[in-house]
Amino acid sequence: MGSSPIVVSGSSGTRNRPNNKSKNDPCVSSSGFVYLLVSFVALGSIAGIYVRFMMTPNVHASISSIGCKEDDEGSWSIGVFYGDSPFSLKPIEDMNIWRDKKAAWPVANPVITCASASVAGFSSNFVADPFLYVKGDVFYLFFETKNSITMQGDIGVARSTDKGASWEQLGIALDEDWHLSYPYVFEYNDNIYMLPEGRAKGQLRLYRAVNFPMKWTLEKIIMKKPLVDSFIIPHDGKYWLFGSDHSGIGAQYNAQLEIWYSRSPLGPWRPHKKNPIYNTDKSMGARNGGRPFLFDGHLYRVGQDDGETYGRRVRLFKIEVLTTDRFEEVEVPTGLKESIKGRNAWNGARSHHLDVQRLSSGEWVGVMDGDRVSSGDASRRFHLGCASVLGVAALVILFGVLLGAVKGLVPLSWWPHNVGKRSDASLDWERSSLFYSRMRLFCSHLNRASSSLRARIKPNSCSGSLILTLIFLVTVVLMCTGVNYIYGGSGAHEAYPLHGQYSQFTLLTMTYDARIWNLKMYINHYSRCSSVREIVVVWNKGQPPELSEFDSAVPVRIRVEERNSLNNRFKVDPSIKTRAVLELDDDIMMPCDDVERGFKVWREHPERIVGFYPRLANGSPLKYRAEKHARKHNGYNMILTGAAFMDTKMAFEMYWSKEAAPGREVVDNLFNCEDVLLNYLYANASSSNTVEYVKPAWAIDTSKFTGVAISKNTQIHYGLRSSCLQKFSEMYGSITNRKSEFNHRMDGWDV
Repeated sequence: MGSSPIVVSGSSGTRNRPNNKSKNDPCVSSSGFVYLLVSFVALGSIAGIYVRFMMTPNVHASISSIGCKEDDEGSWSIGVFYGDSPFSLKPIEDMNIWRDKKAAWPVANPVITCASASVAGFSSNFVADPFLYVKGDVFYLFFETKNSITMQGDIGVARSTDKGASWEQLGIALDEDWHLSYPYVFEYNDNIYMLPEGRAKGQLRLYRAVNFPMKWTLEKIIMKKPLVDSFIIPHDGKYWLFGSDHSGIGAQYNAQLEIWYSRSPLGPWRPHKKNPIYNTDKSMGARNGGRPFLFDGHLYRVGQDDGETYGRRVRLFKIEVLTTDRFEEVEVPTGLKESIKGRNAWNGARSHHLDVQRLSSGEWVGVMDGDRVSSGDASRRFHLGCASVLGVAALVILFGVLLGAVKGLVPLSWWPHNVGKRSDASLDWERSSLFYSRMRLFCSHLNRASSSLRARIKPNSCSGSLILTLIFLVTVVLMCTGVNYIYGGSGAHEAYPLHGQYSQFTLLTMTYDARIWNLKMYINHYSRCSSVREIVVVWNKGQPPELSEFDSAVPVRIRVEERNSLNNRFKVDPSIKTRAVLELDDDIMMPCDDVERGFKVWREHPERIVGFYPRLANGSPLKYRAEKHARKHNGYNMILTGAAFMDTKMAFEMYWSKEAAPGREVVDNLFNCEDVLLNYLYANASSSNTVEYVKPAWAIDTSKFTGVAISKNTQIHYGLRSSCLQKFSEMYGSITNRKSEFNHRMDGWDV
């Protein structure tokens, strides 16, 4: 692009003598320089606008200085799962675990991230390889945490006293001078041991807890081999050690498995007669992926599928034969459902480690790591971004050639014979160098080709203008693509944690049979948002569609109403499993990131209506006006509930209370103003602020394309709403003195 160091002076000299006129012509050089400068400024401005309005903000921006830095190994985090068996595990959010705090309703995965570790005081780029140790009602979680400064793995530990809903970061349990991971923790003879991976040391070391869980001492070097992801289990009177040694000649990386056996976890260890047990394709699950477990008398091993990318998924194997000279296992289904939200899900791309254990209650608990991007994603994006920028530079020069601003692609004046006196040896080398001669010849042909190209395309013709327009558009797209690859992160619309915790909400929309096209696009888009748990469609009129017609990443429920009423939007629905509900009209499309930001703000103020469309009701008599009026007076006292978060219990019960009956009657008579009524009810129930605004990056009203907007005549619509304002003020009191100002948030989300 414009910053490319290309001199654009003419170059049409002969082979033996430079063209001094072209070389010294200031007009030619000036026009080319101005063109490149203008191109650089124009494309830079376009890129700046793209960054401002289209690129997703960095979720971890507040802690980027100490942790969660972009890492080519990924952005691993850890989630908790529960089930009646190890084959029926469901994420913690499906257990409907609630906490009496503003952090989560209910608690959702991931429960531990690089952010929670970094905020606790030990900088982390990611957390992975989780192992549980359960002691009564207390969970201890050991995991690999990649230090953001040393860039090596340490063993971190966290503690939970509420079944994994919240975790206290205790710190680093084990830190060596080499990389550590896979902290397999087990008991033996009333002692607690840890068998971490430390292949960089070339040894398999066993540590014993001297002050659990934070202080460990080296018990024994049980093997001088760089074994990877090892575990020790008792079986049929012996102890068995499973691990992978990738250092041997012919060993398949991530696809080799060895077994050793002993009478004690302390050794000595003897190799299995069939070693290596596996030396096969890396997608076959040979490398261990977590703790083995017993279920119904059978032993199961967890393996990693590293075929598509490192750590793509876990695979589960039932061990049928394990003796000193035989080993047989068969793959069985894990029962785990992979997310189809893609990069918006914390484990949408990879999950390579699972530790499941049975609790004293009989319930099974599991911890699993997950990542939203594939291995090497950061490098891949950087290389693609650089390639896009180089493409932009080439197109800018091509555009300049066609316009006539660039007279030569590679000026021959750059070549040594044009730069003044040189030694005889230098001249002799130039004459004798075959490479030098061929390069000059190639550049001469290239320059003539640029002139020929301009003559053929004829920029002043209709076809030439079309080609120039196409080149310009492709250049802009490549520029934005390059910027997005390099600076836009993984492209994920991640959830925003509050106090280190995540949650989920229910998306609710009201529609009827004339708006099916809107609804299908709506569900396809919003079901992929990270924190959406379920979509409820309030069906007001006509024949409802079949659920099979929707492409959804979350469950969809259609609630068919007997009567066509706008009051149905806020009907009490005991089937909703989340405290938060996003009421969002089916003709509004906005980025998932805007939705996630709104959800975080609501979690900060769950007693308020938090939304994306502010209004200011004022004047005498009261008049309903657009957002422009609110911004002119720098304040708002209403949030339209066609795009707003609210407390499902508080809002719906308030709306269907006896006191709200006169207001609901007005809504039915006018077929309008249900959102205005809810704002008045909230204000009437509290003396503090009841509304909060979040500005979306962009929002599109899709009903404009279909002609099925509910309120087609703006003047009539606003007139009805002005009438509602006056009636509701008489019923529930005025809200004109409840003004909230724009731009009062520190994060700038309400500008």
